[in-house]
Amino acid sequence: MIYCGIDWAEKTHDVALVDDSGQLLAKRHITDDTAGYQLLLELLAEYGDSEENPIPVAIETSRGLLVAMLRTGKRKVFAINPMAAARYRDRHSVSRKKSDPGDALVLANILRTDMHAHRPLPNDSHLDRAIAVLARAQQDALWNRQQIANQLRSLLREYYPAALDAVAKWENGLCRPEARELLKAAPTPSRGTRLTRTQLQAALKRAGRKRSIDAEADRLRDVFRAEAAHQPPLIEEALSKQMLALLIQLEAACTAADELAKAVEEAFPQHPDAEILLSFPGLGIQLAARVLAEIGDDRTRFADARGLKAYAGSSPITRASGKKSSVTRRWVKNDRLNHAGYLWAFASLRASAGANAHYRRRREHGDWHAAAQRNLFNRMIGQLYHCLQHRELFDESTALPTELVAAA
Repeated sequence: MIYCGIDWAEKTHDVALVDDSGQLLAKRHITDDTAGYQLLLELLAEYGDSEENPIPVAIETSRGLLVAMLRTGKRKVFAINPMAAARYRDRHSVSRKKSDPGDALVLANILRTDMHAHRPLPNDSHLDRAIAVLARAQQDALWNRQQIANQLRSLLREYYPAALDAVAKWENGLCRPEARELLKAAPTPSRGTRLTRTQLQAALKRAGRKRSIDAEADRLRDVFRAEAAHQPPLIEEALSKQMLALLIQLEAACTAADELAKAVEEAFPQHPDAEILLSFPGLGIQLAARVLAEIGDDRTRFADARGLKAYAGSSPITRASGKKSSVTRRWVKNDRLNHAGYLWAFASLRASAGANAHYRRRREHGDWHAAAQRNLFNRMIGQLYHCLQHRELFDESTALPTELVAAA
């Protein structure tokens, strides 16, 4: 059997082929373009690669055009963690030497000796991969939006606390269209005090507000005209220019998050697993899309529910040595899935009486909030694995039964 290892880079890649005995059969240096991909396919075909018996490939990434080209057909592509590859490198040399052709050879030998210990990239559908792209991009846009909002909040605290008081009672605060319109109309406290009731009403209408415009305008006028400390005029004007620059970035981030959310709402319901995911309490379209993006729709990816729980970081890990033993949370996990799981468990507390009862039992048992949430997520994702495998919808009476309290 032949094994292929590819050390990838931005512009060029190194390829190595080895046989069962570990002998280097061929090595190539290819470019990251169509000509380089064609050279790679010709090299693989020269050593017996075919559609029925493709040569397995090890590479240190799971993304990009090179990986997309290799994943066509039945070929198994193994995405090796760079840290794992570095440990394998030490098996061949104690001098810590490193080179790109040598790394390609190491990756090929990983498949030769330990292919059973690594999993190939899952055979997810194209629709699932498209949903994964959109869901991850929308999650990144939300994180970016929050980061810029935090920078804007920190800046406003330096010279314009009245603006923070004005948006404090609004959900999402500075990320709301009303907040952005107010800051455009009055970028400094001095201009804020001069805003009239009519100007405030117009700003709220431009932001799309439909209800309680008059009452909200009166409240905002009182907040902006309240007595407060001020920076010197020149410094205040300079800070306002910095604030407006941040406001442009925040508006772009808000627009990107909203557009990507709409794209997810259009794509996710088309997936066959959407109905099952949405049947679980606490999962809406956006959160369910993130869960599907990380677990995929290849039913053979996880051997059992325990594997999925470990991948999500919800199941504990035991460390034992001699007489010492400890049970702790997992640190090596899919961070995106783990983050979605925390939000899922938190939202299910109000959507499901059984989930809330399970959480309360864990708290009474001595768990802290995060540990109880993680335990609930661990149970829910195990049930999700069962429902996806058997094509069943979530049934709370079966999954999270609650004890009946006898009526007085």
